[in-house]
Amino acid sequence: MYSYQQPDLTGHFGIYGGSFVSETLTHALTELKAAYAKYQHDPEFLAEFHYELKHFVGRPSPVYHAARMSREQGGAQIYLKREDLNHTGAHKINNTIGQAMLARRMGKPRIIAETGAGQHGVATATICARYGLECVVYMGSEDVKRQSPNVYRMKLLGATVVPVESGSKTLKDALNEAMRDWVANVDNTFYIIGTVAGPHPYPMMVRDFQSVIGTECLSQMPEMNDGKQPDAVVACVGGGSNAMGIFYPYITHEQTRLIGVEAAGEGMDSGKHSASLQRGLPGVLHGNRTYVLQNEDGQVTETHSISAGLDYPGVGPEHAYLKDIGRAEYVGITDAEALAAFHYLCRTEGIIPALESAHAVAYAMKLA
Repeated sequence: MYSYQQPDLTGHFGIYGGSFVSETLTHALTELKAAYAKYQHDPEFLAEFHYELKHFVGRPSPVYHAARMSREQGGAQIYLKREDLNHTGAHKINNTIGQAMLARRMGKPRIIAETGAGQHGVATATICARYGLECVVYMGSEDVKRQSPNVYRMKLLGATVVPVESGSKTLKDALNEAMRDWVANVDNTFYIIGTVAGPHPYPMMVRDFQSVIGTECLSQMPEMNDGKQPDAVVACVGGGSNAMGIFYPYITHEQTRLIGVEAAGEGMDSGKHSASLQRGLPGVLHGNRTYVLQNEDGQVTETHSISAGLDYPGVGPEHAYLKDIGRAEYVGITDAEALAAFHYLCRTEGIIPALESAHAVAYAMKLA
């Protein structure tokens, strides 16, 4: 078992991560780093966090043995970590609770967020309703159309949803707009980033809040798997928070392969995909250095995925680092493969996955 301590004090995972932001945000990030350093090991803060996870979210989420699927796929035993059973229906709530608790302690009454598939927006709106905070969610207008039920839920919960018309009108553009809002309203506003990207301390902070997923698996898996940890952990990667949440506690368990599944869209060579780790180059996006899909001039290129949550030209810097050191491997699944796995899981196990997760299901089926 080797030791793993990342990021360093400046928020770098090897050459990735860091904090590339305008001067206006430097103070806000310094303030956030200090607050997180103060509370991340604070017994009272952690007790409240775990209380909320248990009583509001309904954790721990079960690990489910997909027995019928396992039989049909050739005998490898497939287990599903059921984050869909959390309150709001996804893993996003784990992180929004932690950040909203920080915002309250920092005296920030206004919360902003970006969202692609709408799940992070719903989770942010939910916790703002729970704590009585003002909530503004930025969402690409293309995603507003693709994800109308989630837009309706956010509004029901009292959030203001701002459709973003610039660029490709998807997640990256929503992130840009949220960052602009933050610059303009930095004194009273807390920005809840939904993934393990953005400037330091966000990649570390979001990972820490999400690592409850993998921590639960460490104790759940041996109970179901003859005392053993899994041979492989497979998770989809857009920005990469659900993957980082399950990977992080397993990094030091060298016998367990960590496999991140990116959106190969219409095919890796089609130019219409979101596979930053496999087709991108190191660059700076949204405040951190990571693998970015870009052209020869370093301009961020348009991405494509059937799933709004994976439709992003960058990826969390810790994933970039794990790829480079060889601790995690990253593969692609096309729209068509993800759709097939989506329908298969529905009909074989009676579980309707997110299109994002269906990418991981598709690769698990190949691996089996």
